[in-house]
Amino acid sequence: MTQDNNTGDQPPPEPPKRGSMRFQDSNTQPKQPSLAEQRARRQALADEERNEELARQADAKAATRRKILIGSGVTVGLVGLVATFYTVAKTESVTAVCTDSNGVVQNDDYCDDTYVSSHGGYHSGGFLFLPIPGGGYNSYRYNYGGTGVIGQRVSGGSYDAPSARTNVTTKTGKSVQRGGFGISGKSGSGGSGKSGGS
Repeated sequence: MTQDNNTGDQPPPEPPKRGSMRFQDSNTQPKQPSLAEQRARRQALADEERNEELARQADAKAATRRKILIGSGVTVGLVGLVATFYTVAKTESVTAVCTDSNGVVQNDDYCDDTYVSSHGGYHSGGFLFLPIPGGGYNSYRYNYGGTGVIGQRVSGGSYDAPSARTNVTTKTGKSVQRGGFGISGKSGSGGSGKSGGS
């Protein structure tokens, strides 16, 4: 008697299809990380902490740099202010030469208010007028910065009075105008510090 091989037997299981997924049972324990994975995780954490510390240090340096720049800016500003003050307040010196209406150098007394008024003269419009024997007047004024000797024409200079910050003296050393902040001094002979063409 022949026996059917298929009777009572289970059909053979089908092979798993390609591309299908298997799901892990919830009872399965997670796999412990290997030593290499543990080392890599520790290294990543250490790198992250180091990067955060470097970022904090960079922020601190930037804040310090900003403070230094602000401080140096204030210092530069103060230095500039002081330098400007000294430049403005700096007193210059100019020599005044007494000349007549033709620009010929004369005796310094002819441009001194005290001398002129004591000899019957007067001061008007930057000129000093001394009477001439027999009638009339000769006019005199200071040339500032020019050079020359009595009896010759003055060379260079200007008839415009310098700023009040300028020390103006004659060749003989008499002060015509003392420099400073607009304060004129007294001349050596007791007359006004601003005489002649000033």
